[in-house]
Amino acid sequence: MTIEPQPGIMDISPYVGGQSTVDGVSDVVKLSSNENPFGPSEKAKEAVTKSVHQLHRYPGTDHAALRAAIAEVNGLDAGRIICGVGSDEIIHLLCQAYAGPGDEVIHTEHGFSMYKISARAAGATPVEVPEHDRTVDVDAILAATTDRTRLVFIANPANPTGTMIGGNEVARLAGGLPDQCILVLDGAYAEYVEGFDGGASFVESNENVVMTRTFSKIYGLGGLRIGWGYGPRAIIDVLNRIRGPFNLSEIQQAAAEAAMRDRAYVEKCRAENTRMRAWLAEALAEMGIPSDTSCANFILARFHDQAEADACDAYLKEQGVIVRRVAGYKLPQCLRITVGDEASCRRVAFSIAKFKGIVK
Repeated sequence: MTIEPQPGIMDISPYVGGQSTVDGVSDVVKLSSNENPFGPSEKAKEAVTKSVHQLHRYPGTDHAALRAAIAEVNGLDAGRIICGVGSDEIIHLLCQAYAGPGDEVIHTEHGFSMYKISARAAGATPVEVPEHDRTVDVDAILAATTDRTRLVFIANPANPTGTMIGGNEVARLAGGLPDQCILVLDGAYAEYVEGFDGGASFVESNENVVMTRTFSKIYGLGGLRIGWGYGPRAIIDVLNRIRGPFNLSEIQQAAAEAAMRDRAYVEKCRAENTRMRAWLAEALAEMGIPSDTSCANFILARFHDQAEADACDAYLKEQGVIVRRVAGYKLPQCLRITVGDEASCRRVAFSIAKFKGIVK
């Protein structure tokens, strides 16, 4: 007998995170993983320090305090919230619970790679739908749905493009899907859009919409892996039945609760990101490197072709600046550049200007 994995597993290309080191370079600026350059809030750090005294205790399985904080801050129903190991786990649970062999899961051509990975892991068939000018195309998604479609994933704002679609388009998409299909709104970058609820209002008004969120971006807790989802009570009940009972430690829960409640820190990080994002986009545009209007904490810089993008990436590494190639997302002529603090943004812009021969 030959031991073989389930069909579809070997078709998965393992996820590769952003590079963080360069051989032979010590003074490195990492702008490859869309991390908050200011890290977590002091209140979140204090919560972690206090929680280490309970490392011998099993964590709570219902995440009650964290769900209460999320609900209070966002005006949601705590009973419809699920917490997971990053929003990745929520995505994985949705595929595991609602898609399988013979089913289809739709994602867009530049969409987050975990959608396809989680679909294949569940035995379902991922279906890629084209975007229009690096933006989700609702008509293309609706045209691709069939009686086998079980899930549709879109990130809004999207990674790695930074673009987003408006509420009318989201409503049209939710209303046009087949009855058996769930629309999943990935709101990992929602906090970077002032006044945006990430899709919570669509969850409230539709029985086929689920929203996912994360503490890895604006909250600066990427190293702890914490996420959450909001959806119809029946769907959340299903996900909780297959969720690991101790999927989040006490440290994770305590840090996330403190981070969620520290609204002043979130506002500060959003304002600084907005300021430096605009500065970086303008600086690159003046060098002849355009980017779409970004609604997240990164810029998708578009070069003349892949050769120029690759050459710029190699030059930046020599200068100790790490950005992200996105050829795997079918954007070979682009580099995704995280919006860092002011010093980092000025350093990457200066390095690109040197690469372009604008400065010496």
